[in-house]
Amino acid sequence: MALQLWETLKEAIVAYTGLAPSTFFTVLALLFAVYYVVSGLFGSTSDHHHRRHIEEEDLPPLRPPVQLGEITEEELRDYDGSDPNKPLLMAIKGQIYDVSQSRMFYGPGGPYALFAGKDASRALAKMSFEEKDLTGDISGLGPFELEALQDWEYKFSEKYVKVGTVKSKVPVTEAESTGEPSESTPRDVDATKPTEDGHSEAAAVKNDVTTPSNVDADKE
Repeated sequence: MALQLWETLKEAIVAYTGLAPSTFFTVLALLFAVYYVVSGLFGSTSDHHHRRHIEEEDLPPLRPPVQLGEITEEELRDYDGSDPNKPLLMAIKGQIYDVSQSRMFYGPGGPYALFAGKDASRALAKMSFEEKDLTGDISGLGPFELEALQDWEYKFSEKYVKVGTVKSKVPVTEAESTGEPSESTPRDVDATKPTEDGHSEAAAVKNDVTTPSNVDADKE
């Protein structure tokens, strides 16, 4: 009976699909494998979104941005997300933005957490994650890097609230650090005048002294 059913099934497969029974079952197995893989991908994606939604619900509500005015780079480091009671800040070209709404990206454990609490202008322009590039110094950048930085600045200004600026460091020259004047002052010029005048007066006196002797020599 079973053998008869098998023969009938094979005949039906050949009649309806035009495939040999072995080929038909191979194709059927491949279809099941593809379905399993695709359903696994979509299932993991939905699970990921579900977990992300739960994590967002666990986060405390965002506080309104607070204007800080002008602060130093050292003070900006206090807003790197390590303190949940403080806003999450980041600076571009000296302009500080509140990125608390993107804590999953810039907060602790996020892919861009190393940018938080810093002016990351150079790193963003070069798309670099190196510690040496985590600075607001953009000197020496090429035109393409400056253009990329401009795009980042535009995106931040459109998405986040500006809450302050980074206090720029004014370079101190060697003369200013030692307290010595870098150029000659009128006092220095005046100090040199008596010497020059004295020298000229001495020369005049010398000429006056030697002139009579020359006259006497001529007379003789």
